Amino acid sequence: MSAAPLFEPGAGAGTVDAVLQARELEVLAHDCEGCRCCSLADGRRTAVVSRGNPRARLMLIGEAPGAQEDEQGLPFVGRSGQLLDRLLESVGLDSNTDAYVCNIVKCRPPENRRPTAQEMAACRPWLERQIQLMDPAVILLVGATAVEGLLGIKGGITKLRGQWSRGEGGSLEGRWLMPIFHPSYLLRHGSLEPESPRWLTGQDLQEVQRRLAQLTAPL
Repeated sequence: MSAAPLFEPGAGAGTVDAVLQARELEVLAHDCEGCRCCSLADGRRTAVVSRGNPRARLMLIGEAPGAQEDEQGLPFVGRSGQLLDRLLESVGLDSNTDAYVCNIVKCRPPENRRPTAQEMAACRPWLERQIQLMDPAVILLVGATAVEGLLGIKGGITKLRGQWSRGEGGSLEGRWLMPIFHPSYLLRHGSLEPESPRWLTGQDLQEVQRRLAQLTAPL
């Protein structure tokens, strides 16, 4: 039995009206589908914009769609996404009700390669609009590419993971940010021993759950 949703409709998205938000997200999805700002659009099946609850206070940003995501039009639905869902569930979070899930780029790179800096830059305006519309309190950067694409920091995910920072400027202002390992990396490192990547990710997500509880607690 799954845990009860942590967030009720309207708990996230701060001052954004729900009806207006839904309308704007529909426009965003339509605009992403028509985007031709980089060559990734030439080889995609569909633009993969998001899944989950746009009224939640938690946003997860990954790298790029894979083959299954491109097929279904939803992010994180392949093996990596299934593992991510299980990890979130282990700390009482449901990715479809307690979070809003998206990627740095909305189109699948050929052969699932890493998106280039130019491709991430071309897609950045869509991500900015998502953050502004959703207005999350907490953003998880899932993997090194998400860290680079959003913060401009290259490499070093092992040192950065699990560390809180406060967003500065633009759409990130005042939001709590934390990098975590990408689940595709965890699939290759399945040990649950203390200090293993998967164990550390569990610890990181427990900290995320605690921060969300603090933010939603009555004053």
